[in-house]
Amino acid sequence: MTESSVQPALWPAPYANGAVEATVTVPGSKSVTNRGLVLAALAAEPGWLRRPLRSRDTLLMADALRAMGVGIEETVSSSSSAAGAIPGPSGEAWRVIPSGLHGPASVDVGNAGTVMRFLPPVATLADGAVRFDGDPRSHQRPLHSVIDALRALGARIDDDGRGSLPLTVHGGGALEGGAVEIDASASSQFVSALLLSGARFNQGVEVRHVGSVLPSLPHIRMTVDMLRGAGAQVDEPETGGEPNVWRVSAGALLGRDLTVEPDLSNAQPFLAAALVTGGRVTVPDWPERTTQPGDALREIFTEMGGSCEFAETAEGTSLTFTGTGRIHGVELDLSEVGELTPGIAAVAALADSPSTLRGVAHLRLHETDRLAALTKEINELGGDVTETADGLHIRPRPLHGGVFHTYDDHRMATAGSIIGLAVEGVEIENVGTTAKTLPDFPRMWTDMLAGAGA
Repeated sequence: MTESSVQPALWPAPYANGAVEATVTVPGSKSVTNRGLVLAALAAEPGWLRRPLRSRDTLLMADALRAMGVGIEETVSSSSSAAGAIPGPSGEAWRVIPSGLHGPASVDVGNAGTVMRFLPPVATLADGAVRFDGDPRSHQRPLHSVIDALRALGARIDDDGRGSLPLTVHGGGALEGGAVEIDASASSQFVSALLLSGARFNQGVEVRHVGSVLPSLPHIRMTVDMLRGAGAQVDEPETGGEPNVWRVSAGALLGRDLTVEPDLSNAQPFLAAALVTGGRVTVPDWPERTTQPGDALREIFTEMGGSCEFAETAEGTSLTFTGTGRIHGVELDLSEVGELTPGIAAVAALADSPSTLRGVAHLRLHETDRLAALTKEINELGGDVTETADGLHIRPRPLHGGVFHTYDDHRMATAGSIIGLAVEGVEIENVGTTAKTLPDFPRMWTDMLAGAGA
């Protein structure tokens, strides 16, 4: 856990003087956008991504695919019915045009787990060398399971024995594929990375997880769901397959016309604002069926003291979350939805009773060591948080203002902002790190507090 050597300006987290009443339009899902880009790049025909998330992580993914020869054209439609408009929903649309993947190419992964893990398997299908590097923190994030698995499937990769970035994949234009065992206990992205490219391997791929508890299973379900939507044949544990085994058969992928759902995990701070202030926040286009882990917020935040309801509008389904101003402590196993931990911890620090969050030891390997970072930052505002072997124990205390450091982690920045709603004088260091997945967060936050939405 390291702070940036250049300290950005501090952002005064807005304090809420009353109940929030707002409608907040949340940008598209990073997880869906980046999976959609990979699948479209590997398809046998062009496809569309509509309402994609435009953020640092997704632009890094698009630029990386372009570097390997994929065409990605960005357009905007003001109306689905206007003369000459792009068919489909209004908003931004990306046309993805597959091409022969090739090197030499250089890929900047930033600190995006989806880019650093999903693209080395893609690069094995390129003709030529593809070099991967990124932010300093990316060198500390584990990649060994993907590297070892690709080697076992026939790939040639130079990483100087580190099991992490930087590395070079020497693509041969194809990969034999087949069965492989991996330990994905550090990240479900290791499984998704192999599955996403598996249909293009000569023998497909069979991925068997042989480690301890596999975290973030909803993200693997999302990968499987999107693969099937692109025409792939996938066998998985949830549909009668072997436990901890996923198989993708070799075959062509279809070019899709995919509309990206709002990012429900990025809706978390806005729903939390309703919970903390006793207000009401509506999020348009919340899907009634989804594989996104963020959908668990409906149940979690209801348990913590709020309520939610769906409503049908002319534009689609919306979710309205209402708080009472009282927050209850909880005991939660967050192993499947670990990315929600920072926001839940922030809310729990303002509760009327203690909370225990379990099943998230893998968060120590995310953008930063999130368990250590949350403990340090909440405690420095007067809180009482203790790290456990696999989570946090949070005992609410009266909090005071101070600097809330983010460690270049977008979810730390939004967690600090949640606390700032109820605690005057909280300042967020490097709020701009939210651009990783939630562009323009500061404006959206202040608009919400003004009741105008975003």
